[in-house]
Amino acid sequence: MHVTPLSPPGLLRLVPPRFGDGRGWFCTVYAAETLAGLGIGEAFVQDSVSFSERAGTVRGLHFQRPPHGQGKLVRVVRGRIRDVSVDLRVGSPAYGEHAAVELAAEGGEQVWVPPGFAHGFVTLEDATEVHYKSTAAWAPASEGGLAFDCPALGIDWGVTRAEAVLSERDRELPGFAGFESPFRPGAEAARDR
Repeated sequence: MHVTPLSPPGLLRLVPPRFGDGRGWFCTVYAAETLAGLGIGEAFVQDSVSFSERAGTVRGLHFQRPPHGQGKLVRVVRGRIRDVSVDLRVGSPAYGEHAAVELAAEGGEQVWVPPGFAHGFVTLEDATEVHYKSTAAWAPASEGGLAFDCPALGIDWGVTRAEAVLSERDRELPGFAGFESPFRPGAEAARDR
């Protein structure tokens, strides 16, 4: 597994090796032991898939509040995306900073997004399918989000609000100014009790 630490700290770009021959290739995209060796020891409890019909579809920036904070292992199974994570961990030296990486089905890249980050992506191709492994189940009452195009975050999505294909929910998300993060030291511990 080729691993690249990203900034803000905690985010990882992972590229599992592919073994090919005349038939095509084989790749192990998830192995608990391998991830544990990289410091990702959380158990994954839910797999989800999103399909976006058009390029320019923006999903995010989303998070779940503690004690239902989610870590996500994200990969593209068809198409290509610009994947974005924003550090919302109170006390982090990178609080409010983001990482943006391109993920493509062709390259097999994955991103580990630990709890405490808002996450989203924009599709760069039509008919894009994204797979997530999550460390906590979907908890609608714990959902939160931030406007993808908030100027305070300074994220280059490659699309404007007018061009983006957005859900009604994502159109109404608030900006970062005045945001009070629920991700405080020890906040996730309540889930483990």
